[in-house]
Amino acid sequence: MMGSPEPWLWLAALVLIVVGVGGTVLPALPGVPLVFGGLLLAAWIDDFREVGYVTLALLGALTLLTMIVDFAATLLGAKRVGASRAGIIGCALGTIAGMFFGLAGLVIGPFAGALIGELSARRDVLSAGRVAIATWVALLFAAVVKLTTVFMMLGIFTFAYIV
Repeated sequence: MMGSPEPWLWLAALVLIVVGVGGTVLPALPGVPLVFGGLLLAAWIDDFREVGYVTLALLGALTLLTMIVDFAATLLGAKRVGASRAGIIGCALGTIAGMFFGLAGLVIGPFAGALIGELSARRDVLSAGRVAIATWVALLFAAVVKLTTVFMMLGIFTFAYIV
């Protein structure tokens, strides 16, 4: 007999949360929803005794709001600076490629990807550079907002669990 599945479930919840926190800065992963999934699993494991439905509804609302704001800000920000589809795709690909080069890759990758994408869209270097910088700043801002939200969610969950 393998014993209780509970330790494995707690481990799964922890993995979801840790991967989700990483996903707040890596656009390839849905960070905030993964954190919410981990918190929901943790509450479920405990039969919602410590963290109830009201707290989970609040955490779910924060998750949904963050996803909507992130999506809208990305589209509006890119549109405002005149980013092309190639620039946006380049930024995403640069971020993914940058993951393999540590922190420096995560900083340089999105910028380089957006720049290459904009240059491939037949933009001049000045326009492509302006769009690349704006895209990079928007990506950085979105990561800060998502990280802030995730730590708020973790704090709310912890408070509800302890109190």
